[in-house]
Amino acid sequence: MIIKLILLLSLSTTIGCQCETEPSGDASNSSKHIVFVTGDEEYRSEESMPMLARILKNRYGFDVTVVYAISDEFIDPNRLDNIPGLEVLAEADMMVMFTRFRKLPDHQLQHILDFAESGKPMAGFRTATHTFQYGEDHLNHHLDFDWPQEVFGLPWISHHGGENSTDVTIYEENSSHPILRGINPFHARSWLYHATTLHERSEPLLTGRAVEGAEPGGEHFGDPQTVAWLHNYQGNNGTSRVFFTTLGHPEDFYNQNMRRLSIQGIFWAMGLEDQIPESGLDADIIGEYDPNPAGFGEQFKPDLRPESIQIDIEE
Repeated sequence: MIIKLILLLSLSTTIGCQCETEPSGDASNSSKHIVFVTGDEEYRSEESMPMLARILKNRYGFDVTVVYAISDEFIDPNRLDNIPGLEVLAEADMMVMFTRFRKLPDHQLQHILDFAESGKPMAGFRTATHTFQYGEDHLNHHLDFDWPQEVFGLPWISHHGGENSTDVTIYEENSSHPILRGINPFHARSWLYHATTLHERSEPLLTGRAVEGAEPGGEHFGDPQTVAWLHNYQGNNGTSRVFFTTLGHPEDFYNQNMRRLSIQGIFWAMGLEDQIPESGLDADIIGEYDPNPAGFGEQFKPDLRPESIQIDIEE
């Protein structure tokens, strides 16, 4: 069932982020601040990440902030060089990345780099394997490939084609990991990414098989690839727990397994795995979620300001 996204205007004057400073829910988490950094032209991270933020804030009591790519005060995923509000990372407890081929100016970029070196937890979705694209002649070119390999465990390699999809199964050796509690094999609309250079410090959680066509039941082809893992990044100021998945198509998040994987990956990265019950965390959507289709160009919802996206919703 496709759920309609309700966009309510608030009185906030903040440009580039939706900041919620009075977390509700579980008081034990209320002092923990999670920042979602969005900005991809293809997969509607500007819609899926606020949906996860609503669950984390309203059901589990975290303080959350979502920052977006912005043009002229409106959310514009096609704007590659502007994500205002990143300075909030200086006080954050966790950073969640869902960006693609950004070319941020140094004064914005530095907030992300500083957080990655802090030893605090991180998570990444799909195109964060290619968070940046500065190009060979740029001083930041090392961020295009070396940085995601070290920080997230994998850089961009290639994929199996957008007309296809993925069957996801549990990686047997880690089947008892807290992140996987309550998660069953599922079909994802995301087409499979290659993960042939997965970092030696990464531990697989889920495996994917490429499926011919977008719907379940198609023939498998190609080799299995890791689609979710945990990683430890040894930064300059400590070692970060990192959760990552190469899934993240907007339709993936209709599936409770995907939402639960995302939420429990964040809990684990923050060292809160003791809060994950054997049956898994409640990952039901709060509010409504009806993302625009994946795709480039003008596929995103136009004329949408960050303050129009409601995060604080009572169940």
